[in-house]
Amino acid sequence: MNVFNLFTRLGGKHASSRRPINLFLLLIFILPLLVSCQPKASGQVSFMVFGDTAELAAYQTLVDAFMAKYPEIDIELIHIPGQSDYRKRLAADVAAGTPANVVLINYRRYAAFAAKGALEPLAPYLAKSEVIAESDFYPQAIEPFYWNGQLMCIPQNLSSLVVYYNQDLFDQAGLPYPAAGWTWDDFLKAAQVLTLDSNGDGVMEQFGLGTEASLFRLAPFVWQNGAEIVDDPAAPTRLAIETPEALEAVNFFVDLSVKYHVVPNAEEEASQTSEDRFINGTLAMFLNSRRGVPTYRESANFNWDVAGLPQGKEQASILHSDAYCMTSPTEDKDAAWVFIEYANSVEGQTIISGTGRTVPSLISVAESPAFLDPNTRPASNQVFLDAIPYLRAVPILPNWGDIEEISGEEIERAFYGQASVNDAVIAAIRRAQPYFGFGE
Repeated sequence: MNVFNLFTRLGGKHASSRRPINLFLLLIFILPLLVSCQPKASGQVSFMVFGDTAELAAYQTLVDAFMAKYPEIDIELIHIPGQSDYRKRLAADVAAGTPANVVLINYRRYAAFAAKGALEPLAPYLAKSEVIAESDFYPQAIEPFYWNGQLMCIPQNLSSLVVYYNQDLFDQAGLPYPAAGWTWDDFLKAAQVLTLDSNGDGVMEQFGLGTEASLFRLAPFVWQNGAEIVDDPAAPTRLAIETPEALEAVNFFVDLSVKYHVVPNAEEEASQTSEDRFINGTLAMFLNSRRGVPTYRESANFNWDVAGLPQGKEQASILHSDAYCMTSPTEDKDAAWVFIEYANSVEGQTIISGTGRTVPSLISVAESPAFLDPNTRPASNQVFLDAIPYLRAVPILPNWGDIEEISGEEIERAFYGQASVNDAVIAAIRRAQPYFGFGE
């Protein structure tokens, strides 16, 4: 029975002549029915994440808080520990038409899925939201998630690349902690002092530095030297790391390994990763984004903090950002959006921020005690915010992941002394070329 018929039956054709009290009673009866007719998001939403056990715990905390607030929506949390395995699983699920409803995707990777129509544009949902607005987020976090003029995903974070450092090892060496404005030369000298072979047997008991040998780790050094990693950042057609300024930065990065030996060599890295060495206290500085914080809080039994990247000719750091994306096959899109909206609300981002996992993309949360808490490690959380004006993103291309992987193989060869810098750079440019412009 619709509301009009109900009104007619209760009031009849003479309803207008009845006393006002009857109309009042009628409204009391009808209003609850009208409210109950309003659509509500409900059902089950699958949510897939990557990361170690500490990161999983962070997202489980978020899911638990959401379901306590929205008991009508059940979140199925799917966890794939390794990022490589996660990307393979997501690609396979998308190809099969069975992806999770909400997935975390890094800005360097989502374009491959957006180009295939596998992601639901979120701008229409955000425009109607009464909880969050685009202006609430740092532009540096939002802008990379625009694909062909459409906002595809909502970013949860924006981290810079920073230097995690073991304060105890700095103290033992009598070195001052890294300070704002420190230079490449300061960085190298600290790494040299902190690399130790105490008995002279050629086996290092302690390394000054650890880093991934990749284009992504190299890029900020290239930018700091006034160069670019591609020919045109807005519309790239090739890698451009062969320019004199770029080569100077590549040589500095590679020399950390082949000339100064302040990082583990290929065999040493294979036997124990730099991150594990940092956690067990035998590596003094480690380059990473914010995502390492939950693990270091849990497992590093020493005093540690973060510093900004050393500065070259100009300031630059590289964006690390993951976003909540809704996959196109999702049936209950309203329920999926309610979860994405909550995760990126002040409440949701405060929860994840409290776990240490993220630098919040919401300005209000990032600049609040929820993030800038000096009583939790790292004490220097402001370092992440100070880097925001200097953050740069890599190009948003469907095949950027392939470009990074292929060029990374060549950079790694140079980094571990298996090829000259010139040969590695030429090979990286040549091998990556077929992937530019393909698949758009």
